[in-house]
Amino acid sequence: MKTKETLNVNYHALEGEQTATRIVSRERAPWTRYTVGLMTKSATTRFSDRVDNYVRYRPGYPPEVIDLLRTECGLEPEHTVADIASGTGIFTLLLLENGNPVFAVEPNTEMRGTGERLLSAYPRLSTVGGTAEETTLESNSVDFVTAAQAAHWFDLPRARAEFVRILKPGGWCVLIWNERRTDSTPFLRDYEKLLLTYGTDYKEVRHEKTTATIDTFFAPAPFQERNTYSRQDFDYDGLAGRLGSSSYAPSEGHSNYEPMMQELRRIFEAHEKNGIVSFEYDTRVFYGRL
Repeated sequence: MKTKETLNVNYHALEGEQTATRIVSRERAPWTRYTVGLMTKSATTRFSDRVDNYVRYRPGYPPEVIDLLRTECGLEPEHTVADIASGTGIFTLLLLENGNPVFAVEPNTEMRGTGERLLSAYPRLSTVGGTAEETTLESNSVDFVTAAQAAHWFDLPRARAEFVRILKPGGWCVLIWNERRTDSTPFLRDYEKLLLTYGTDYKEVRHEKTTATIDTFFAPAPFQERNTYSRQDFDYDGLAGRLGSSSYAPSEGHSNYEPMMQELRRIFEAHEKNGIVSFEYDTRVFYGRL
C-alpha cells in the first residue's frame, strides 16, 4: 500500500506539490465570508477500529484556518487552546505548530494514544481523557475552544455550557468541518450513491444536520462563518482507506462490505484519470464568543 505514517504528508501537502504517496494534494481558493447572528458511548467508541485509516487518509485542514484565527480572533502563540474531540491530532498539530499550549481532549483511548505518539515532539501538548460535555478542565482556563470534524457528535446544549465554563471571559469558540462535496463531479455523485446504498447509518450521522442549525448553538451570541476549498487525491488503495476511515462504512464481515468494495472498484475505474480520483471539500469555520 502506497502510504506512510507521517503527519506532514497528510496534513501539509501544498498546491502543486506531489507527495511520495500521491494520496493527498491540496488546492485552495479564497475565503468566502458570511456573518450570521452527546458525545454518547457509541460516538466515543465507533472509531476505535479505524484509527490507522483515520491517520493515513483523513484530510487535514488548510493552514489558512490558523491565519483566519489570527486575524479575526486575535490568536497568539501564548493563548491556551482546548481542542475538543481532538482524535489523532489532525487539527491539534496546526495549533501546536503555531506555538500554542493545547489541551487535546479526546475520550477514545485508541485515538488519544495515537495522537500522543504522533505529537510527542511538542512539549506544549497536554492530552486529556474527557468529553465535550465533561472536559475535566478547570473553569476559566482556556482562551480558545476548538472542535474540528467533531461537534455533530456532541450533546450541544451540554457542550456549550461546558465551553462557557472553561473559557476565560472574552474567549472564542471555533467549530470546523471539512465538508465533502457530493455533487460537483460525476465521481463524487457516484461515491455519494455508494454511501447511501451501503453505509450503515450514513444519513443519520451526516454533520450537515448540525451545521444547518449552528445558530442555535451560538445563540444568543453572534458568530461568523468563513469557507475555503481544498482537494484530496487518491489512488485506489487510498480511496479504499479513506472509505474505511468513516464510521458509517461497514467493516469486513458485514453483509454490505463485499458489494460496497466491488462498487468502489467500479466507480474508481469509471472515473480515474492517470490512476487518481479526487475528493473536493469546503472547509467551513464557524467562530464567535459564547
